[in-house]
Amino acid sequence: MKYMKKPITIEAVQWDGNTEPMLDFCKSAEFIDGELYIQTLEGQMHVSKWDFIIKGVQGEFYPCKPDIFELSYYKLKE
Repeated sequence: MKYMKKPITIEAVQWDGNTEPMLDFCKSAEFIDGELYIQTLEGQMHVSKWDFIIKGVQGEFYPCKPDIFELSYYKLKE
């Protein structure tokens, strides 16, 4: 069987190394020895610079590599 992902609108922020936007967007963000970590449904995960942090449909957060993000999402006009 084949399935297609339902079209949903998500919120996401790309981490450019600046800490303040990450703390505003993802309250569970922690900086440990200069590295960014977030709490996900699977536990604490490391976020690399330029990764996107996505807020899921149930308010959960998870990181996504830029190449995967670009293949999966497009920016909406506000």
